Amino acid sequence: MRTLRAGELRDPIHIQRKTGGRDEWNLPLPEGWENITVKPIWANVRHLSGSEAIKGDKETSTVRASVRIRWRKGITAGMRVLHDGMTYDIEGALPGPGRQHVDLVCKLVT
Repeated sequence: MRTLRAGELRDPIHIQRKTGGRDEWNLPLPEGWENITVKPIWANVRHLSGSEAIKGDKETSTVRASVRIRWRKGITAGMRVLHDGMTYDIEGALPGPGRQHVDLVCKLVT
């Protein structure tokens, strides 16, 4: 089994989760996003595919990406990745063999 080399992870990213919830009066708090770590996480970001279509008289495009990071628990669909001024929604987290890495299946939103 091949190990993941540090040189393969050259893209600094931030992974964010939604905030919100309820306060002590059980009132909803405003939703926002917060980083799950203070420092950037090193990753390998690859754009896999892109497509354009016209939906409802409006041109739309979809860009799919794969983001590989070292093994980390707690990354789930619904979180997002920030990289190089772009935001990607995480649609799935696929663990690699031997818990060496996690591949995040993402969709570009901005």
